[in-house]
Amino acid sequence: MKLLIINGPNLNLLGRREPSVYGSESAEAIVGAVRARYPQVEIEYYQSNVEGELVGAIQSADGRYDGVVLNAGGYTHTSVALRDAIAAVSVEVVEVHISNVLSREEFRHTSLIGGVCRGSIAGFGADSYRLAVDFFVNRQ
Repeated sequence: MKLLIINGPNLNLLGRREPSVYGSESAEAIVGAVRARYPQVEIEYYQSNVEGELVGAIQSADGRYDGVVLNAGGYTHTSVALRDAIAAVSVEVVEVHISNVLSREEFRHTSLIGGVCRGSIAGFGADSYRLAVDFFVNRQ
């Protein structure tokens, strides 16, 4: 099995950015922990602050990966382009968020991408990524 974890804008700052909201682990540490838990799964990681690059990563994942774990960050609430990219590919995408976006500012309560994702996981900190990978591993 081959999975791609994609992180969107500002998630390159994990571990330093608002640790009370996002925790103290870096993105690399989070991905490393997921890889260690699932050594049988090939997990690649991609991060970009640029919307078009994230669209390209989703499009490129089609046919190359068995699933995508996507934390679109702030683009979750604003990007029709990401929504359209997810809808256009056959690879399943699971939306993840470290924080519980429904307990935060009202503008974060709407996900433009959630409706075209296989499912959404939010509020479990770094474990949100593990839970998404659990879905892909255990569905077979």
